[in-house]
Amino acid sequence: MNAPARPPRRLESYVCGAWTPGQKEGQELLDAATGAPVAYIDSSGLDFAAVLDHGRKAAGPKLRAMSFHERAEMLKALGLALMERKEEFYAESFRTGATRPDGWIDIEGGIGTMLTFASKGRRELPNTRVLTDGDLEILSKDGSFSAQHILSPLQGVAVHINAFNFPVWGMLEKIAPTLLAGVPCVVKPASQTAYLTELVVRRIVETGILPEGALQLICGSVGDMLDHLTGQDAVTFTGSAWTGRKLKSHPAVVANSVRFTMEADSLNASILGPDAVAGTPEFDLFVKEVAREMTVKAGQKCTAIRRVIAPRAQVPALVEALRDRLGKTALGLPDAEGTRMGPLASFDQREEVRERIRDLQAVAEIVAGNPDEVRLASGDAGAGAFLNPVLLYADKPFAAQPVHEVEAFGPVSTVLPYDDLGEAIELAQMGKGSLVSSVFTDDKAVAEEVVLGVAPHHGRVLIGNRASAKTSTGHGSPLAGLVHGGPGRAGGGEEMGGIRGVKHYMQRTAVQGAPRLLSAVTGRWIEGAEVQHDVHPFRKSLAELKIGDQLITAKRTVTKEDVEHFAHFTGDTFYAHMDEASAKANQFFDDRVAHGYLIASFAAGLFVEPNPGPVLANYGVDNMRFLTPVYFGDTLQVRLTCKEINPRANAEHGEVRWDCQVTNQDGAVVAQYDVLTMVAKTWPLQG
Repeated sequence: MNAPARPPRRLESYVCGAWTPGQKEGQELLDAATGAPVAYIDSSGLDFAAVLDHGRKAAGPKLRAMSFHERAEMLKALGLALMERKEEFYAESFRTGATRPDGWIDIEGGIGTMLTFASKGRRELPNTRVLTDGDLEILSKDGSFSAQHILSPLQGVAVHINAFNFPVWGMLEKIAPTLLAGVPCVVKPASQTAYLTELVVRRIVETGILPEGALQLICGSVGDMLDHLTGQDAVTFTGSAWTGRKLKSHPAVVANSVRFTMEADSLNASILGPDAVAGTPEFDLFVKEVAREMTVKAGQKCTAIRRVIAPRAQVPALVEALRDRLGKTALGLPDAEGTRMGPLASFDQREEVRERIRDLQAVAEIVAGNPDEVRLASGDAGAGAFLNPVLLYADKPFAAQPVHEVEAFGPVSTVLPYDDLGEAIELAQMGKGSLVSSVFTDDKAVAEEVVLGVAPHHGRVLIGNRASAKTSTGHGSPLAGLVHGGPGRAGGGEEMGGIRGVKHYMQRTAVQGAPRLLSAVTGRWIEGAEVQHDVHPFRKSLAELKIGDQLITAKRTVTKEDVEHFAHFTGDTFYAHMDEASAKANQFFDDRVAHGYLIASFAAGLFVEPNPGPVLANYGVDNMRFLTPVYFGDTLQVRLTCKEINPRANAEHGEVRWDCQVTNQDGAVVAQYDVLTMVAKTWPLQG
């Protein structure tokens, strides 16, 4: 049965450090399945300029004072705290029309996204407050003047305006990269399901994990908030293209060049490859995926499959298979046992979808489902916003323009036939830009042609086949490490995408100056910056080690015997090391040469301090390049410099990056790379 009835509550906004109700009773929000009142929402009387100012002044400096690792640990603690409270969120989620599996995507999917960003922040970002972007640019012959691009947090607030369909994930996937970047957030959820967002924010505030002002919530209209935006602020919007364009053209957004990211309407397509005929695993996977995308969240997903593109010869079998599968979808109360699909979010939403189906019927026929009759396994058809899955077919897809323009945001898809693969790609492109497309095929040539044909028009492309069937996350699943957005009609934005999403809330700046000053700004040693020579740097713990600590090693001459022994010992008998005539015939060499990895091995032998000490492990090298050939009789020397120090927040060690430069007797650089080590925070180890 659905969640028990309760008196409707009055939603409040969390602004300027307090939970604040609107001045009016506000709009009544109803349970999507039973029609019972759930809450009232209103934001009248709020001082929106003060809300932005509070975020900028109260939270901004505190967030920016933290390192990326500290902010990542903050996100991890928050994600774990929310996971402990998930059952309370599930109970409220049922009122939105979401089944338990639907709620899993929204609730645990959202929390999981936050935890993923926490993990990426610790693993992929330095324990600093600024990011370097790209390599150092040398601007003078003597190295006294250089430039480094850096990324630093915006000093404003990110305003996140979200859609009704994912009241938890939609918030968490946006605030995670924002907070990791060091920027406060103001969240404005869509009214219809704002009661779930408000509940989650209440629990977030109760944890006390975030600095005050780092997260504020507006329940209701944002009023004149956009009038007070500055060039240091950002806005993200998820919703209709019409509303998005209106917000994007707001005078303050335009005048102040406010960063604006939009995720809008999307007529996503899925293509059945010509090889995926009935009876193949790919055909069966395609049917399963289309039906799933039509019914998960009652089709109320921005990534749902709206256009089903299939070989004309396979259309009868495809329609029959989809009709059979959709006919078995149990429609009813979201928390009832056996329910596979719940209602739409509201009666208004259901009527909107029915109107869009009528628009589509001008060029397509309904081949499965009836939008005007409801078959329920549980619940009251008159009380909830229920709608059967509806499948349409347009026999002349290139003339069926509404199919490529009208989005019925519910359990609705249209089958479109194609006669060759070029037509399939053209049909997918007619959506004028979408969040995601997919192709189901086991043919490499088909996969290549379709992906290269549709990729410029989509933010993500899924290739489905038998090999990935058990592990694939599916057509409709945005992932924290992948960009979520699309060109054209889809809004032209990108969200998430791992660290790419974090950088959206940071300003890229080219900083020019003397190397020692650039090094001070970036927290990373660069060529020409100050160095220190005292005890061997491998004898220093993180408490003692400093950027610029440097070792100039003794020298070692490379012999013919060294090279031949290394060749036979490792099995690397490449001709350039072993055959004089062949080596000289190579345009890059004058004679036999030493192995690059022999050079790296000799370099390690020169710079390593062998006794037990604070250096705990070597875990790799980055950017290794062999720049000058090493011949028999050449003498090598190493310059090892502490380049970057990243202590781990919850460990007794940290990572140290060392600049390793190997030169020959003429001072020419023969090899250059970064050595990565784990170093104890103190030595001897405590306990």
